[in-house]
Amino acid sequence: MGRLIVLEGLDGAGTTTQARRLVEHLRAKGGKAHLTREPSDGPVGQLIRQMLTGGHAIPGQSIAQSTFGLLFAADRLDHLQREVEPQLAAGATVVSDRYYHSSLAYQGTGADRDWITMLNARARRPDLTIFLQVRPEVAAKRRADAGRVQELFEDLRMQEEVAAGYKATISELMAQGERIETIDGEASPDAVFGVILALVGSP
Repeated sequence: MGRLIVLEGLDGAGTTTQARRLVEHLRAKGGKAHLTREPSDGPVGQLIRQMLTGGHAIPGQSIAQSTFGLLFAADRLDHLQREVEPQLAAGATVVSDRYYHSSLAYQGTGADRDWITMLNARARRPDLTIFLQVRPEVAAKRRADAGRVQELFEDLRMQEEVAAGYKATISELMAQGERIETIDGEASPDAVFGVILALVGSP
């Protein structure tokens, strides 16, 4: 059985870059590794990505956070069955760019946190979650420098709320025995990667 490693952080924290680097490193060392992400590339995940960029908008109003909470939970269980669990069963290290921590931090700001927790109760716990801690204003500058089109949850005020949501989420999950390591995501990409490698260990 393989292991599930999750990278979490604000949009712009560097999770996508570091997840890719980690998988490439593990493969180069002879390990079996699989890169994935949430929202997933499955049918529900594709719908979520369209909605995050303004597709399927409701005229004159925003889509409810509770709707996103349901969709993300559905995508997560589909993602596990369709992609993650088969890779783990084959002995791979699965590295996921985001997981249920994001739902608790993002949807937990506008929907009931206990309800979001219940929706994700059947999701497999990661073997290790690494949170790249970056201040909201730093993450915002990175997104702007990269020329990214702003998605639904990416305005600065929302990201400040999400940062607080992550803090509460990490505290709660660690109290339940989940292994979550917080590292300085504002260091250089190479320095961040070095810390990640030390936490992950050998393939």
